[in-house]
Amino acid sequence: MIRTALRLLLALFYAFAGVAHLQNPGVFLAITPGWVPYPAEVIALTGVAELAGAVGLLVPRRWLNWARPAAGIGLALYALCVWPANFNHAINNIAMGGETMSWWYHGPRLAAQPLIIWLALWVGEVTDWPFRKR
Repeated sequence: MIRTALRLLLALFYAFAGVAHLQNPGVFLAITPGWVPYPAEVIALTGVAELAGAVGLLVPRRWLNWARPAAGIGLALYALCVWPANFNHAINNIAMGGETMSWWYHGPRLAAQPLIIWLALWVGEVTDWPFRKR
């Protein structure tokens, strides 16, 4: 029950984020590190990846039993790959939407990234850790 609720919540979060990446890429371009090639295209692809991951989390197991785990792995890898942008945002105090964020935002956001990675794997039914029954 909790896993299902968190799966739906994560899918909603990534669907919202995917739409935001596609509708307002400039906000995300601002925090993209300079070493990322073709940043506008990367931002668009991240939006598509977020939407695909959200849909994959919502596909019932009886339809495609591989969709949920694939979405979980994809979203975990996605969260790992965008972590440098989050560090860039924090370290360089880059404004998003005209506002800068304090370390009260950045600190927990950066620290939460491993939890988000684990959550994608857990709700995608890739892992049961640490809830595996012994």
